[in-house]
Amino acid sequence: MKQFLNEDFLLNNKTAQRLYHDFAKQMPIIDYHCHLPQQQIAENKIFENLTQIWLYGDHYKWRAMRTNGIDESYCTGNKTDEEKFQQWAATVPYTLRNPLYHWTHLELQRYFDVHDILNPETAKAIYEECSAKLRTPDYSVRSLMRKMNVKLVCTTDDPEDDLFFHKQLLNEGFEIGVKPAYRPDMAMNIDDPAAFNNYVARLEKAADMSIGTYDDHIEALKSRHDYFAANGCSVSDHGIEQIYAEDFTAAEINAIFTKVRSGKKADDLEIRKFKSAMLIAFAEWDHEKGWVQQFHLGALRNNNSRRLRELGADTGWDSIGDFSQGRALSKFLNRLDNNNTLAKTILYNLNPADNELMATMIGNFNDGSSAGKIQWGSGWWFLDQKDGMTKQMNALSNMGLLSRFVGMLTDSRSFLSYPRHEYFRRIMCNLFGEEIENGELPNDVNWVGKIIQDICYNNAKEYFSWQHLDVNKTATQKAL
Repeated sequence: MKQFLNEDFLLNNKTAQRLYHDFAKQMPIIDYHCHLPQQQIAENKIFENLTQIWLYGDHYKWRAMRTNGIDESYCTGNKTDEEKFQQWAATVPYTLRNPLYHWTHLELQRYFDVHDILNPETAKAIYEECSAKLRTPDYSVRSLMRKMNVKLVCTTDDPEDDLFFHKQLLNEGFEIGVKPAYRPDMAMNIDDPAAFNNYVARLEKAADMSIGTYDDHIEALKSRHDYFAANGCSVSDHGIEQIYAEDFTAAEINAIFTKVRSGKKADDLEIRKFKSAMLIAFAEWDHEKGWVQQFHLGALRNNNSRRLRELGADTGWDSIGDFSQGRALSKFLNRLDNNNTLAKTILYNLNPADNELMATMIGNFNDGSSAGKIQWGSGWWFLDQKDGMTKQMNALSNMGLLSRFVGMLTDSRSFLSYPRHEYFRRIMCNLFGEEIENGELPNDVNWVGKIIQDICYNNAKEYFSWQHLDVNKTATQKAL
């Protein structure tokens, strides 16, 4: 019987073990999509205790605690940090076979060298030991990133953001790249006229102009797109249920914008047309600048309206959605391709029923202009676990080129999430190792090891044109 979480965790044969230890393990990390708070990086925050860095804002853990019968006061409420940790520790033994069990103990080992199993009996000692370490400079957020061999991260930023902390980090010359990503979801979300108009008011301030027409709206967003580019941005991201690809005219979009700006609610078709027009505009700007555009598709968000009112968004009430993806996605990509305005694109899907759809869709628009121009991203959110990652890699292998895949990302708000890259790498090495030992792949460990290193790091470095990863010296300073 193997020891839990030993050095060969998830590596079920000698070849898999060699592929991981000799090739994958030492590769640096490019985290090209995350939600890390850039202010905490700029300030090199030191956390007071394990709860603050581990449980604040972590809706994965909150969902598990609620399911285990833990009161909300221990998740988002006013209980003390130690009390919240105790309830998380009481929940961990019940998370067996949930990826949280693996992640929890990987993070304790990799960051804190704690090898005990977390449960109510060990909770106090683990909390005190880890919290004491966190209060030292060796566990500041920058030190944690260095410890995990992180070379670059892309945060997720609204067009109205002034990028103050990104500029501060650039000026300092912090050796780990911290680049913004342009995420304009709120700028196209006209479903709620009041919320949309509040957003437009903030956009007016950021762009230093009044917005009375749709053309003004586009001009303001384009100016922010330019501003982001001037401050090192080369990636956009969109978190939407599905791609919108309705036919529209300029007159229709102008009328819809005027209607919503007056406080009136648009109907469903008008909303889809407006979002379609916005997505095309964003995609064309990305192509002009040579950016990579990312689309996170398929989340059914804010299902519990009572909890949304009480706690707000991103507190753990989202699920996989069953949206129709194929036809609109094809139409959208085809329109851009026909106009020669299709940028490098990464598609993420949240519904595993769409795996083969995505794996084949990307092949429709890979035109040989660059390796893997259209990518199907790694298992996302509810799918960034052993089964989800394995299914994604198997489908991509069967219907595309896994060897050109840009690999894993954390999509996380936590500085303790980097072992997810290790988790992915171990799973991938095991897939290759099993097939080599089964005689399904040649026993050319050096070549397979090169492919693995490419997926871990090199492919992303090339794909995003971050070959030198010296963003602090090469990014333009003109907007500083």
